[in-house]
This record gives sequence, C-alpha cells and structure tokens, in this order.
Amino acid sequence: MSYKYKTRGTCAREISFDLENGIVKNVSFYGGCNGNLQGISKLVEGMKAEDLVKRLSGVRCGMRETSCPDQLATAVKQA
Repeated sequence: MSYKYKTRGTCAREISFDLENGIVKNVSFYGGCNGNLQGISKLVEGMKAEDLVKRLSGVRCGMRETSCPDQLATAVKQA
C-alpha cells in the first residue's frame, strides 16, 4: 500500500513510501538534502517497518526536535 506523509519541522516537505507485508519500499523525500535523503532511502529499502521505527525514531537534526529520518519513522509508525 502506498503512503504520503507531510513532514513537520524539516527541510523535506513530504515523504512517500510503500508498505508491503510490513516491509518498507520505494521511499522518496521531496525537498531537503537530496544526497543524504537518497542515501537514507536506499538504506531503508527492504527493511522491516518495526526495525526502521526503532532505528530512526528520535534522530535529531542539529538543534531541531526532529529530522528527516525521525519524520520517516513517524510516517511509518502512523501507516
């Protein structure tokens, strides 16, 4: 199933991804640091949703309370 998530507190504006049988696929970020976000997308491809949430929840970007990886974890958790 495909999902879209409007981010809060990050440079990236939106995240889209698919969840198939609890596996994260086809992650794309819109806006933000293109190279870093492409890297994150490739690293989480094929990862179990529960593992992604455990690993990325709480990651901060500088002084911000959140980050693009944290927002991805939030989106996957909500999905």
